[in-house]
Amino acid sequence: MKKYFIFLLSICCAAFSVAQEKELTPVIIIMADQLRSDVLGELTPNINALKKDGVNFTRAYCAVPLCAPSRASFFTGLYANRTGSLINPWEEEDKKFGNTKAGIPNLYSIMEKDWDSYHVGKQHFFTEEKIDKNPKSKTKWITQQTYSDWVKANNKTKPGGKQFKDNAPEIVSGAHTRLRSYSTPVFDIYKDGIDYFLDHYIASESIAAIKNRDKKKPLLLNAMFLAPHPPFSIPEPYYSMVTAKDFTLPENVGQWYFGQSPLQMYNLTGFIGSRYSRQQWAEIWTKYLGLVKLLDDEVGRVINALKEEGLYDKAIIVFTADHGEMLGSHSLWQKMCMYEESAKVPLVVKLPKSFKTTAKEYGALVSLVDVLPTLLEYNNLQAPQKLDGHSLMPILEGKAFDRNSIFIQYDGNGSLGGPQRCVIRNNYKLIVDMFKDEAFVELYDTVKDPQEKVNLMFDENFTATADDLIAELSGYMQRTGDRVRLPKGLRENFVMQYKKGIEKKDKSQP
Repeated sequence: MKKYFIFLLSICCAAFSVAQEKELTPVIIIMADQLRSDVLGELTPNINALKKDGVNFTRAYCAVPLCAPSRASFFTGLYANRTGSLINPWEEEDKKFGNTKAGIPNLYSIMEKDWDSYHVGKQHFFTEEKIDKNPKSKTKWITQQTYSDWVKANNKTKPGGKQFKDNAPEIVSGAHTRLRSYSTPVFDIYKDGIDYFLDHYIASESIAAIKNRDKKKPLLLNAMFLAPHPPFSIPEPYYSMVTAKDFTLPENVGQWYFGQSPLQMYNLTGFIGSRYSRQQWAEIWTKYLGLVKLLDDEVGRVINALKEEGLYDKAIIVFTADHGEMLGSHSLWQKMCMYEESAKVPLVVKLPKSFKTTAKEYGALVSLVDVLPTLLEYNNLQAPQKLDGHSLMPILEGKAFDRNSIFIQYDGNGSLGGPQRCVIRNNYKLIVDMFKDEAFVELYDTVKDPQEKVNLMFDENFTATADDLIAELSGYMQRTGDRVRLPKGLRENFVMQYKKGIEKKDKSQP
């Protein structure tokens, strides 16, 4: 009798295990690179259709406005101080600060056992274990190196080249300066055409993964596009597709406001961005938006393949970007700062058709660190450790969501440089920009002043708000083991030092 009971129990356990396996949902993550959230619209019908079928999070932010650390936070659900990935690891002295620490679980390591896992496209999730080179990884890695080999085999060239770059100074280890070559807004036609363009390749390989997947397992596809990241080496018809008549240039493009941090001039953002006039930025925008249209077309190809394979209605589909792009706003270029254009990202979550969401749009604060815990909760998977992110499932189920604040940081580009720290609570965003012994503080009401033209740090009506946010930011930095600390007497010293210059009439600056 005992043996019979054990036999029945084993059958029940096996049946429960199979039932659990059947409940696992295909997961499709589509990530753009350097995509401003405010350019989605007429040029993006495919992304718009996904928004219509899903939930659009209108106030989503990255954890770090820089490729590698942003992706580290996205894939682990942890803020940068906890992942250890603070910068892009380009400079040898500071390379260790670009890698996610060994032993930290991530989306791939958690899910690749039970999902048929593919990574297609840009691979800037750097780990100490070298996840994409690890023979134990069950994920199929199709990366930019795979593309480079394919282009070379076809006797074609990759987009870009020296003409799209220029030198910029970069602080290494916060101690000395070196010249590094970085992308500029220079633009030209990519003559080998769309068939050999990186993002078309990424879409094609993603479609191959969808069609050739192991149908005994749910699909996990991370489609990591490069567009609309520079270089602006763009194939026709996209190079000539958008004209200045097709859009309205934001008012803050080509403008430098007295309330914004002059320390940005020590960074690539201001060093290159301040060279261009508003008129020049208008022409640059036409090329960026051409890449946005190209991105949307390639995303559309992937979505069509999901529909053809019967996966679209069954899958969780997440569309987002690792960060935004300044594109001349505040006279800045690229990302690496806390303004809305750089740190705010599009985020759309489409759940399986069988799951009825009550909200189509959500306007409160969320962060990219929230995506992993959301995917885990939907699939009834236990988080392997305490995460900084909050599952978005309560929002998707129409319930209350307990989150008032999010945090963003920046520690340098290709090496450790001048740090920036940011907290956003409700409508208010506090930014602390530091260089050597200097700190510049900005406070914005991002709802009333979405282009962040007026720094409220000099308005006595917001003294209490500033103090509260500084205390909250300082607490976050201490809890997460931040390598820097906010200076004592930060607000008082800042206002005393800068108020006289800031109160001058707002005059145009180059």
